[in-house]
Amino acid sequence: MRINVTFRHMETSEPVRNYVEEKLIKVKKYIDEPVDAQVVLSVEKKIRHKAEVSLGAKGITIKASEETSDMYAAVDGVLDKLDRQLKRYKDKIKKHKPLSGRERRVEKTIFTAESIDEGHDEPSIIKSDSFHVKPMSVDEAVMQMDLLDKEFLVFTDSSSDEINVVYRRKDGNYGLIVPQS
Repeated sequence: MRINVTFRHMETSEPVRNYVEEKLIKVKKYIDEPVDAQVVLSVEKKIRHKAEVSLGAKGITIKASEETSDMYAAVDGVLDKLDRQLKRYKDKIKKHKPLSGRERRVEKTIFTAESIDEGHDEPSIIKSDSFHVKPMSVDEAVMQMDLLDKEFLVFTDSSSDEINVVYRRKDGNYGLIVPQS
């Protein structure tokens, strides 16, 4: 496990760094793969202590943050949040039975705004990327979107074999786009 601890607006503290590293080692019981952990500890206005953690492993990214009046309490709080997220993720993975051969491949393309605004016949492509769309339920798609901290997720509905999109609305709720046949 690689742990990178960054201190912002505060002095570098070895006891705090050791405390964070000692607590983060417990994450390995949920994820077997090599884990990269980015920890940012900051102090704002000398009273607000904030701890932010971003874990990356095996194609997933999990983020959490906590703000309290004590740095050790903020670290404990953020690690409790990570612990709950990882437990929920591991339980979902155990319940999920992979449906081999049902993955689809989708291509994502990013265009330059100028090429569309100027009315060119062919927009300029900045980046093109293709990825697998895994079959999953709507609940799994929402969980995966939350774990990856994305605004939307394209997935194949495991019950209907249709490509669907789940997205986060501005009011904090979720929306689901289902194609009509």
